[in-house]
Amino acid sequence: MAKSKSVYVCSECGAQTPQWLGKCPQCGKFGTLVEELAEAAPAAKKEPKRERSALSARPVPLNEVREEKFERVSSGIAELDNVLGGGIVPGSLVLIGGDPGIGKSTLLTEVSAHLSRTQKVLYVSAEESCSQVKMRCSRLKLDSSNLLLLNETCLEDIEEAIADEKFVVIDSIQAVYTSELSSAAGSVGQVRECAGKLQRIAKGRGITFFIVGHVTKEGALAGPKVLEHIMDTVLYFEGEREENFKILRAYKNRFGSVQEVGVFEMTGEGIYGVSDYSGIFLSETRGEAAGSCVTPSETGNRCMMVEIQTLMAKTAYGLPRRMPLGIEYNKLVLLIAVLEKRCGLPFFNQDVYLNAMGGIKLNEPAVDLAVCAALASGYKNAPIDKDTAVFGEVGLTGEVRGVTFAEKRVNECVKMGFKRVVFPAKNFKSVKKYEDKIQLVPVQFVNQMIKKLFPDERAQPQGGEQ
Repeated sequence: MAKSKSVYVCSECGAQTPQWLGKCPQCGKFGTLVEELAEAAPAAKKEPKRERSALSARPVPLNEVREEKFERVSSGIAELDNVLGGGIVPGSLVLIGGDPGIGKSTLLTEVSAHLSRTQKVLYVSAEESCSQVKMRCSRLKLDSSNLLLLNETCLEDIEEAIADEKFVVIDSIQAVYTSELSSAAGSVGQVRECAGKLQRIAKGRGITFFIVGHVTKEGALAGPKVLEHIMDTVLYFEGEREENFKILRAYKNRFGSVQEVGVFEMTGEGIYGVSDYSGIFLSETRGEAAGSCVTPSETGNRCMMVEIQTLMAKTAYGLPRRMPLGIEYNKLVLLIAVLEKRCGLPFFNQDVYLNAMGGIKLNEPAVDLAVCAALASGYKNAPIDKDTAVFGEVGLTGEVRGVTFAEKRVNECVKMGFKRVVFPAKNFKSVKKYEDKIQLVPVQFVNQMIKKLFPDERAQPQGGEQ
């Protein structure tokens, strides 16, 4: 019998060390090494050199590789299909992560009930009993008569229970273990080995797996990073548990764009996709108070109107604070520097707070000009008209650079009823056809945008004299 030994495994990267260390030598994280039991591998017998057989794998020219065509399957929820890139790809592994109680199990229960109408679906509940899953289906008023349930945590037993099902839900990967390892379920080794076995089952038998993953206090998926590498698609649920609206974001997708975002509303009767975003990312009182601006943000294959709000207060300390939500901190600092140097708007004694409505994250450069407009509006204490939208990239010289999908952004402004749009002058040719539908205001520099939005220079800056 092999002698058991103790090793210390990093919960972040999976690195192993023979003794405990305060800092992981591979990823550099502190306090991530946990003790696990590992059996020593038996001594391998020396075997004679094996000759290469004719059936061994050999390199194949690319033009001789047979292309496999697949047809996506609808999940029954349009927002989820958009995030997945158009539907579910057969034989793929989809990992859904999020905070406890945010709606992961509810979403997958609805998807399983929809797929079970035409396909064989197995729902493996490793954390709840079958009766609890049935209670959830009854509460959601789902037709789940053909849905197969299994309450099991051993991966080998789960594999034996899978017959000819084409869709399998694992809820959750941290509660499943393999008997080949002696460590507890949820440990780094168990999660890594179970994910690897599920990948082999999915690719070998053409089964689509939906896997639920827990997250850490920092918001990352619990377990080693290799868990995300194995998956074909990684989705994250974002939002507070107390809020009704949740955002499903794709962080990895081998079959679609990673810029896709789905918006869901959590109600007592289930979770529903939201197609009208005007009430989520736009406030009802926009245009009345200073410091807000609306921008058309491109996320994947869709364009959404998002309101950016800013608040300025006179700093009580020597160093002013910069606190953005939804915008990168470094981008906010950079744009404030551009406004100070190129436009003469000082913020050295102002605390700046910035928020993107609805909890969405705006990472594209096209929101730069809207952030500058919101900051200028807050500084001058002059509101921007509610029917005005702004988009464009801002350079360090104060130049407004052209952006992609300008035609699509202006078209979204027209559909949402906006009457004026401020955009880069380099994109004027592509949007000129909308002249009769909306007022086009092309600008080349940030100071031109400020003069167009605030022609009355008598407005007093917020916070008194500078």
